[in-house]
Amino acid sequence: MALRVSALSNTTEIDLQGVNGDADGAAVGIEFGAELMRFSESVASRDEALEHRRRELLEAAGPAVLVDAAGVAANFQRMTRIADAIGIPVDDMSHEMGRQVRQELGIDRFPSARNTLDRPQAVA
Repeated sequence: MALRVSALSNTTEIDLQGVNGDADGAAVGIEFGAELMRFSESVASRDEALEHRRRELLEAAGPAVLVDAAGVAANFQRMTRIADAIGIPVDDMSHEMGRQVRQELGIDRFPSARNTLDRPQAVA
């Protein structure tokens, strides 16, 4: 939701499907968006492509962007794991924008959706 609000506040066009792994969507309005998306997905999934994705981002965007992206990815991993571990609601998804984002991205399919304030009954 923060990405959408940020984009609206500075009139940047974005495609939220970049969050779901759509490289074309990630590239809309975000410099190095496709490379950042692929790097972030590798960090989050701890897959074997991480070294390749790190190199890809470094070559496309330079060392400063790579360091910033790694720091942001690590911080999100930390915050999400802490919130999930103690059951803290991640976002108040009962607001209209939250519902729209959740529906557009299919967020309810993830197990951590049970920790939202407006959790759907289908999530177990």
